[in-house]
Amino acid sequence: MNVFSKVILNFKDFWLTGIKLTVQITIYSIFIGLFLGLLLAIMRIYGNRFLKALAVGYIDIIRGTPMIVQLFILYYGLGSTQIAKFTPMQAAIIGMGLNSAAYQAEYFRTAFLAIPTGQTEAALSLGMTKTGLIFNILLPQVIRIVLPSWTNELIALTQYSSLAMVLTVMELTSVAKYVGSKTFLYIQAFSVAGIIYLAISVILTRLMTYFEKKLSIPGGSTAKLRI
Repeated sequence: MNVFSKVILNFKDFWLTGIKLTVQITIYSIFIGLFLGLLLAIMRIYGNRFLKALAVGYIDIIRGTPMIVQLFILYYGLGSTQIAKFTPMQAAIIGMGLNSAAYQAEYFRTAFLAIPTGQTEAALSLGMTKTGLIFNILLPQVIRIVLPSWTNELIALTQYSSLAMVLTVMELTSVAKYVGSKTFLYIQAFSVAGIIYLAISVILTRLMTYFEKKLSIPGGSTAKLRI
């Protein structure tokens, strides 16, 4: 039996489960981060002093502490106090989503501030409400501007999903460790995991590049931001 059969074929169900859980963690956490990050950015730019302080405090705390510490607090810390008890998968998704929100908030804030203030002044002078201005005028442009940064966050979350193994989630890295322990072919097992991560990242990058081109603002503002 060759190495390919020992490492891949004999454990193909484990690998498929690992890919499935890795993709699920990445997709669910990026969307949690997207909605919470957008809310934090709006609070920081357009909110009152309390909301601004709340958004800044959240972003500083999350960005100033390691993600693995946040995962441990969420899973072991809250679980031990009975305040909230999550499954390992739930804790991984929520923890990475909350972490991603702090970074995505800064991406959104930068995108909001990149829009010329003349548009805001014109809309408000015509009687548009602040809510209407944000969601009808600014947000469609912000989404287009933030796409390159969002692509980087998506790829980063794919790699960070490997941290879920510390919560006993059988994602790709955890599967590689398991296969290595059963076959003693650690280099081969982790190399397979690395190739799969690379394939997922390349697919996501190509997909997001397609959307960036389809949604790019005429005049090339997105292209300029990538420089």
